[in-house]
Amino acid sequence: MTTPKRLPARQAIAEAGFELLSRNPGASLSEIAEHAGVGRATLHRHFASREALLIALAHQAIAEMDHAAEVACHDAPSHTDALKRCMEALVPLGDRHSFLAHIPLDDDPAITAAFERQAGETRDLVDAAREEGTFAATVPTAWIVQSFDHLLYAGWESVRSGESTPAQAAALAWRTLTCGLGTTRDADGNDL
Repeated sequence: MTTPKRLPARQAIAEAGFELLSRNPGASLSEIAEHAGVGRATLHRHFASREALLIALAHQAIAEMDHAAEVACHDAPSHTDALKRCMEALVPLGDRHSFLAHIPLDDDPAITAAFERQAGETRDLVDAAREEGTFAATVPTAWIVQSFDHLLYAGWESVRSGESTPAQAAALAWRTLTCGLGTTRDADGNDL
């Protein structure tokens, strides 16, 4: 039996930070260091303060999520397929998504700009998918975007708890999004 390879300290701290802070935004640096398997002094060699750790994690989470979405969607045949592929790519990064949603970092202009850019890209993709008939015209874009975000988190929670694989969770999240918010027609084929 081989022993799992230990992560470098900085990476171990980041992973511990995402795991703990995504569930408990008030987790202490001591808790993060302990969870990472490093001493508090080691944590402080990499991150001078809690704020420095939070900012570094936010930039890392944004970059990882951007990369995952870009790779997943680069050759999507439709906007609907691109949105579905984003769901599939982002569910495994749910701890990053949750961290970004729960840690207030409004004082950092670069992070704020990245949030606004990501939100705009999601809105644009949802609107384009709506034009393809994926979502009912009567459902507000903001509602669909919020549902997408919450379903990402629900999918990640399902994976984290061992209830599903990332693929199963993404498929269920997508089904919930599109069936729950999909176009509904009456007996004459008119949108409701």
